[in-house]
Amino acid sequence: MKFLNLLFSANFKLILFSLIISNISIFAQSAAKNPIMKALEEEQIRAFEIFKKNGNPAPYFLSYQVTDVTSTAVTASFGALRNSDNSHTRNLDVKIRVGDFKLDNTNGRGGAVISQRLPIENDIDAIKSSIWLITDSAYKNAVDTFIRIKTQKDTTVEDEYPADNFSPHPPQISINQSVQISVKKEDWEVRLRKLSAIFKKYPEIYGGSVTFSADAINRYLVTSEGTSLQHGRALVRISIYASTKAEDGMDLFRFESFDALTPEGLPNDVKLEQAVEKVAKDVMALRKAPMIDPYDGPAILSGRASGVFFHEIFGHRIEGHRQKANFEGNTFTKRINQSVLPDFISVTDDPTLAKQGSIDLNGNYLFDEEGVKSQRVNLVENGILRNFLMSRSPIVGFPASNGHGRAAPGNSPVSRQGNLIISATKTVPNARLKQMLLEEVKKQGKTFGLFFEDISGGFTNTSRFSPQAFQVTPIMVYRIYADGRPDELVRGVDLIGTPLTSFSKIIAADDKSEVFNGFCGAESGYIPVSAISPSILIGQIEVQKRAKNNSLLPILPPPSAK
Repeated sequence: MKFLNLLFSANFKLILFSLIISNISIFAQSAAKNPIMKALEEEQIRAFEIFKKNGNPAPYFLSYQVTDVTSTAVTASFGALRNSDNSHTRNLDVKIRVGDFKLDNTNGRGGAVISQRLPIENDIDAIKSSIWLITDSAYKNAVDTFIRIKTQKDTTVEDEYPADNFSPHPPQISINQSVQISVKKEDWEVRLRKLSAIFKKYPEIYGGSVTFSADAINRYLVTSEGTSLQHGRALVRISIYASTKAEDGMDLFRFESFDALTPEGLPNDVKLEQAVEKVAKDVMALRKAPMIDPYDGPAILSGRASGVFFHEIFGHRIEGHRQKANFEGNTFTKRINQSVLPDFISVTDDPTLAKQGSIDLNGNYLFDEEGVKSQRVNLVENGILRNFLMSRSPIVGFPASNGHGRAAPGNSPVSRQGNLIISATKTVPNARLKQMLLEEVKKQGKTFGLFFEDISGGFTNTSRFSPQAFQVTPIMVYRIYADGRPDELVRGVDLIGTPLTSFSKIIAADDKSEVFNGFCGAESGYIPVSAISPSILIGQIEVQKRAKNNSLLPILPPPSAK
């Protein structure tokens, strides 16, 4: 099951030049190697040489990746600090592959990672000592797993879509400056107290908070293939949250966030105060909004909602590793060079893109977690499926990675989305899109259509053991009446459906794209992603009632109530 949550874009030095020498990609930099790199490189060479000589069986691949994160987080609620912390962590991921590219201890399904915390001081001897013990454990685990997999191969049928477990890739060498963020925590404590105090004007808001976070994430990767990478990215964010409860017991919330590369890139206090006020007023409006009954009919998804829609029902199904597993639904496995979307829709995934207009994109990165440089991938051209998102786990017809092997620390990389971009060649102004919605409402004999303005996230299932369904969780949804009545905010609705049917109902798109920045959770953990899309008109969608509890409103009035 894959989850997308609403919520970083990389702050890399410019590549000065690149050379291709002996099949090695070298990206020359002015930066010096961090002491962590020295420890990793020396231990990798030492361990691999010993394993090749004494291992039985010997590994054919070994990699070390360290993720070093320095963070500042401040949260205030109703004018008072909830927490204010600085933290520094280092996580080591060890990947050892025993066997060969065709069959190894991962069996093409990940699971080759052993992780451990490292000292946060640059003591090379202490770091090497930690690496030594976990490497020994990882090798033994890899051998045991490989023996078990080979035995299972003799007693199970051949894979439905057979392919090698791993693909070779030319070594990459890139040494970038470490990313750092300068934060005056005390200043943010003052600002967040003031911003969160706005919620005190609304006694019916049960939870109201504003959070500032700043993360400097630096990664160091070395492999037995000769790859040596030192690169980083920054994530700075303001998030605003408010929650309440309706008379019928339904829990309601509203969330808004702003992302940037530096604290200076965030909105000023005037704009943040306006955002907090809007979140508060929206959640109060939801408290009074009527519940919607199950509905099927035409709807408009805003650009942000459409981005999540495509991320869930399309993006996950064109991730390469899902095309080879016997338990996956394989929705698009045999649809290459066939129509999968309307002929005016194209889809790309471009993690090399750092901004969309003035907005920093979460899904931007320089190298993926397998040491492959990020690449723009044309997935759908005028409705025709052309490609899959590929990690170094090959599939039939796609033997190599295109830079989409991604993972959170402690997880084995699989193919994942970065910046998913939906574009349309046939567009109309937004006002015309709404008019087309009303025309479709009348054509179908409906009283109203729906407009999905904002969402909190969603999830999808791609396994063949369950229905191939998705669910998007909207926050702000409006009835658009055919008889001219004012638009009406409603609550308690989840957007549901199945992919192939939903795609076939897309009628039109508007001429303005919007950005959704968030985090997506799947097999390889939570990773930052973005989706860029215009608003779209769908001829038929289905919504269901959202689950709610039956608890009463608080018996005691809030302390601030008069």
